[in-house]
Amino acid sequence: MPKSFSPIIKIAKYTLMDEVRQKSFIVMFVICALFIFLVRGCYQGDYMVNGQAVEAGNVIIMVSKITFHIIVIGVMFLAALLSMRVFRRDRDDGTQSCVLSKPITRGQYVAGKILGLWVLLIVFMFVLHGIVFIITSVKLNVVLPAYLIASLLCSLNLLFVVITVLLLSLMMPDIAALLCVIGIGIVGLVADGIFAMSHGPMGQAMMQQHAQSDLTLWQIIYYLWPKLSGGQRFASSLIGAEGSGGLASVYPLINILIYCLVFGALLFWRFRQEDVT
Repeated sequence: MPKSFSPIIKIAKYTLMDEVRQKSFIVMFVICALFIFLVRGCYQGDYMVNGQAVEAGNVIIMVSKITFHIIVIGVMFLAALLSMRVFRRDRDDGTQSCVLSKPITRGQYVAGKILGLWVLLIVFMFVLHGIVFIITSVKLNVVLPAYLIASLLCSLNLLFVVITVLLLSLMMPDIAALLCVIGIGIVGLVADGIFAMSHGPMGQAMMQQHAQSDLTLWQIIYYLWPKLSGGQRFASSLIGAEGSGGLASVYPLINILIYCLVFGALLFWRFRQEDVT
């Protein structure tokens, strides 16, 4: 391992262990695991849609997808909660100045923090999805590896949340950084809903009444906005072999990856301007 990576790994390990030792983190994990086990009852029962009974296998897939989305949203919120206080806590207890007084660059320090939080959250989400994966596989008597692949794809969303909250926490109060990221997710979800409605018959008729320039501006904003919900939806589409829509379906993942790289570069640059005392 190159010498420049060793401090990053050490800081990441320290960050991960520091969060795991928090009682609140353990309590949240236990509550989430209990919630998943309590949802098991939804995998059984008779469901009717338009007066017709729904096949048991379809019910299991539907419930597992709903649980999948709930877990991803919950872990993204947890990622924002953990990330918003990382720099402030290290600065207040003197850890930041102690670490940077050693032969460790600021870039290595930030990279270690990002890596530690990201790995912790990936494991947290993957374990919860793994529980659902086992329950679903047992109920269907079929192994669904796509469920775990979808979980790993959603790790890009976690990386985006970690980097964005860390960046915003350097420029505004912690709670404001949290609310900004929540706002980004809500606006993206609403935009996806409006975009889906605009492609329906009623939406097409309404769009024809607007000027072409307005429509183009709306499309630019839509495609440039962070596609958290779009990436999550693409990942869930792998469950149950729905199929994908080609490059248009993969675009949300590309969008989030680009944002991670851009915001990551801004985070490293901004932290170099910080006064460490």
